[in-house]
Amino acid sequence: MTETTEQQGISAAIIVDAGLVLMIRRRVAEGELMWQFPAGGIADGETAEQAAVRETLEETGLTVEAIKLLGERVHPKTGRLVSYTACEMINGYAIVGDTDEIAEVAWVTHSDLPTYVPYGLFEPVQAYLDGALPA
Repeated sequence: MTETTEQQGISAAIIVDAGLVLMIRRRVAEGELMWQFPAGGIADGETAEQAAVRETLEETGLTVEAIKLLGERVHPKTGRLVSYTACEMINGYAIVGDTDEIAEVAWVTHSDLPTYVPYGLFEPVQAYLDGALPA
């Protein structure tokens, strides 16, 4: 029997609508992470973009479309490989879709991002949001 120490990749959805970005707060903090983007594990045979769309629907009830993979990194707080995908809202209203995992959802302004993510965002995500959100 062979054991693997490799963890499943995580896919995060960066959803901008009406000048705001969607953030979620998990019920159980991952290290210092309090607020984050809708995200979850990438299933076998699934792309990061497909996982971002699926996880968004499961966690927030929103139907989104993947627009562009912004990048990936080993997250400095969790040590997990995370892919970040820009997504466009198709329909729905953001709700706490998975009450076991998610405590609340919030639409956040550009100027409030440092309050939600005080340690800063992954550079390609920050650059995308700098262009997509009003300052």
